[in-house]
Amino acid sequence: MMGFVMYKGSCLCGTVKYEVRGEIGAAIYCHCSRCRKASATAFATNAAVATNDFVIIDGESALKAFDSSPGVHRFFCANCGSPIISRRDAMPDVVRLRLGTLDTPLAAPPTAHYFVGSKADWYEIQDDLPQFP
Repeated sequence: MMGFVMYKGSCLCGTVKYEVRGEIGAAIYCHCSRCRKASATAFATNAAVATNDFVIIDGESALKAFDSSPGVHRFFCANCGSPIISRRDAMPDVVRLRLGTLDTPLAAPPTAHYFVGSKADWYEIQDDLPQFP
């Protein structure tokens, strides 16, 4: 049985299209160096999604993976480079969705900043959200 589609998303070129057929976890800003490099900006905005709720509906053959560290796989569109999800071998039931690829509105804004100890030195956090080193 197909689950209810709550969110839709795609890459920049539209080749990879996905659905989230369930809840999206709390959104966070991640300032770790790997997320900064993968997103080419000061931070990535991510949220956990149950693996079974994340479904590629088009362009799966264009989805490529890069192992950014042992057991951590970052999936992106091979055509345009948009990062879509990351997955950890140690957490097979969860993927981390790159929220910038959503085409439907997110139900709630991000809740915190993580890995601020390695944030870009040129970026200043200007909100009152909790910060974690």
